[in-house]
Amino acid sequence: MAGLLSRSRIVAQPGFNRWLVPPAALAIHLCIGMAYGFSVFWLPLSRAIGISKAVPCPADATFFTTIFSTTCDWKISMLGWMFTLFFVFLGLSTALFGGWLEHAGPRKAGVVSALCWCGGLVISALGIYMHQIWLMWLGSGVIGGIGLGLGYISPVSTLIKWFPDRRGMATGMAIMGFGGGAMIGAPLADRLMKHIATATSVGVWETFLALAAIYFVYHFANNGFGLTLNLVIGMFLFAGLLLHGSPERYGRAIQESVGGISGIIIQFPFYAGIMGMMIGANAEGETLGKLISDLFIAWSSAETFPLLTFLSAGLLNMFIPSGGGQWAVQGPIMLPAGEVLGVAPEITAMAIAWGDAWTNMIQPFWALPLLAIAGLGARDIMGYCLIMLLYSGVVIGGAFYFLV
Repeated sequence: MAGLLSRSRIVAQPGFNRWLVPPAALAIHLCIGMAYGFSVFWLPLSRAIGISKAVPCPADATFFTTIFSTTCDWKISMLGWMFTLFFVFLGLSTALFGGWLEHAGPRKAGVVSALCWCGGLVISALGIYMHQIWLMWLGSGVIGGIGLGLGYISPVSTLIKWFPDRRGMATGMAIMGFGGGAMIGAPLADRLMKHIATATSVGVWETFLALAAIYFVYHFANNGFGLTLNLVIGMFLFAGLLLHGSPERYGRAIQESVGGISGIIIQFPFYAGIMGMMIGANAEGETLGKLISDLFIAWSSAETFPLLTFLSAGLLNMFIPSGGGQWAVQGPIMLPAGEVLGVAPEITAMAIAWGDAWTNMIQPFWALPLLAIAGLGARDIMGYCLIMLLYSGVVIGGAFYFLV
């Protein structure tokens, strides 16, 4: 993939028609322009639990209790933060990665944009399934926002170079697509949700089930009816969702059946899916994990790499709260990158381990037995955990930057 995406592969031949560039730029902006149409999801998501009407959180619920709760609905004002994060990180990514885009070229920037934008939507889908709004903020807001920024400036920069005599027209064509994305995407999303919605569901998560079914049909059509372990796990997972009618009932049935290991049964297939996306190779033998490793190599030095590894591990642990699952995903990315930069493998491994332990402070699965014995809830210790997160982050991050 590195060769396919390299800048040298996208040099136009003599006689190339420059008017072929605007439709491609317009298509990219039509895709990412759906960010303007996300408000179509706010109302259904604000009653994802109650279906017909929202189930409010208790009046004395704290902010952290609300964002981690699985028993009450989100306020539309909380969902709107996703839109805010979209455009905050759009601006930040254009400022931070504008120089890299000029060096790497629009093809590589476009691929990274697609991975961030689509990957963010996948993480948000997981957030809807688990009823965790912070996963939606992280997925679509932060990661999707970075993809939004790269996808925004890449076509504009390319069009301006192809139309130096009509810079205003070139920019206007791209921006037209950005606004048109919502005009096309929002009605389509609205129709799909209304078609799927039932008396017990608002129709958001079923949309993702439909996409899973399309994947299976596509796979069998192209590869024959050959089952693998991953396909069996995936089919049972989605069949269970379909037969129980809602993620809540499915989760409750698993909890009643297997008790304390229910979270592991639900979460680990998704960890394996993330790992599969990282290590799956294309026709040239390149993987997404290697692409991310190359980005870390480009952004880091031997001095900053341990700190960046620690911070990225803390962020990744927020949606892969499993030491083994996180290592399976992040280890194959960071170890080769550290080796190229001259960082010892044991330092890279410890940075990942410390990052994983660091953000465990605000998702205290480790404290569940103690909380059960003491008769406390997670929110009773969350304030102390947050203070320790901030304090320890400064201390540990400083140690990785100044002492390693």
